[in-house]
Amino acid sequence: MKDFTIARIIPIVFAIVGVVLLYVWLSADAAIDLTERIPPMQQDGQASAREGDIIKIEGKLATFDGVPAEITGAWPRFRGPNFDAISTDETSLAKTWPDSGPQVLWSVEVGEGFAGAAIFAGRVYMLDYDREQQADVVRCLSLEDGKDIWRYAYPIKVKRWHGMSRTVPAVTEKYIVTIGPKCHVTCLDSMTGEFHWMYNLVQEFNTKVPQWYTAQCPLIEDGKAIIAPAGDDVLMMAVDCETGEIVWQTPNSDDWIMTHSSVVPMEFNGKRFYIYCGGDHVKGGVVGVSAVDGSVLWKTDEWKVRFSVPMPVVIGEDRLFVTAGYGQTESGCIMFRFSESNGIITAEPEFLHPTDVFGSIQQTPIFYEDYIYGVRPDGQLVCLDLGGNVVWTSTSANKFGSGPYTIVNGLFYLMDDSGVLTLAQAGSSEYKPLAQAKVLDGHGSWGPMAVASGCLIVRDTERMICLDISEQ
Repeated sequence: MKDFTIARIIPIVFAIVGVVLLYVWLSADAAIDLTERIPPMQQDGQASAREGDIIKIEGKLATFDGVPAEITGAWPRFRGPNFDAISTDETSLAKTWPDSGPQVLWSVEVGEGFAGAAIFAGRVYMLDYDREQQADVVRCLSLEDGKDIWRYAYPIKVKRWHGMSRTVPAVTEKYIVTIGPKCHVTCLDSMTGEFHWMYNLVQEFNTKVPQWYTAQCPLIEDGKAIIAPAGDDVLMMAVDCETGEIVWQTPNSDDWIMTHSSVVPMEFNGKRFYIYCGGDHVKGGVVGVSAVDGSVLWKTDEWKVRFSVPMPVVIGEDRLFVTAGYGQTESGCIMFRFSESNGIITAEPEFLHPTDVFGSIQQTPIFYEDYIYGVRPDGQLVCLDLGGNVVWTSTSANKFGSGPYTIVNGLFYLMDDSGVLTLAQAGSSEYKPLAQAKVLDGHGSWGPMAVASGCLIVRDTERMICLDISEQ
């Protein structure tokens, strides 16, 4: 009887195990290792794309009835016009709010993620993700009312992995360049949405998609898109926005991999270069690449961290501040000073602090009036002088989690994890809050802020809103 029972149970067990394994296989992101067929999205008679076995993916442009606002202010890329998250907009700003906070000018639903907005010529640009259509979507909306002007979508399967899209476009009067969650670099006409070119970094450069997807934000200078594929052979490259032709490439001689950090430009002793934090805790460092030809002007391995997320911060004419937070204890931040001898640039460390002194998990610190401001891993806003000394903190009673922050006309706008926006006076004397209100109802309100002409754009994981922060 016992043997008979076992004989009946064993096939049942195997059947259950088989069902479980089949479910896991079907629910996995097959695009990583297998050929995943994508629903047809055709444009100009082109055949539908399959992510696994082609390089280029054809998209589809759709136009809507949104109209650009008659507003001249701009925030054309990640961290604004000057890469510093500071706005000197001449709009008079309110220093007190009602309990409900600043007026909400418009509100739109967005795909789950943390992608921030860019603002240019009365338009709002963002990279979104449509889960129903399984597509990355470049959206152009009216700054006036949030209505879509056009959308350009290309098919790509992206699973939830702490959200999907998380990058900010770069926009000029002619071009918009985006980087999708799985490293698709797309260039469109910024006014019409018409397609120019695409690079699939994974297929064409053997880029490894970072954990939680790509967070590198592109930049455009002199009509060229600057991208860091950090693939097998190419560390960084400049691409002509009009033609899609690669102007120069920087060899990846040290086998660095893509991080979440973005590229920032700097000029030192008449030489302009692009700075990137690449690699991981085993390999990697910080590099300065010539804006002229992509040659390496300087490189250091004094800074190697597991997750490099914040963008390097240019400090004056000859210093660079780099910070991190994920999984870090001893390497929270470092200050480099540049020098040049016989045409050779070197970057020497001036101080190194652990994260409990100063570090940042996600957001990039702000250099403002000779002080560095940032939210360290314990959630406190910290003011650091250029010698590496902590001047003040917002104290444990005033924490901001991993939310974004910016400075507009001497005022701090700080968001916490749950959608509470705080207004504070920016300055080195003390932390001085002025107003506070809950403006978002969702969670994970981590998307970088954008501001122009008294309009502040913020988001949580599923909604983006535009606030009127001007003085009424």
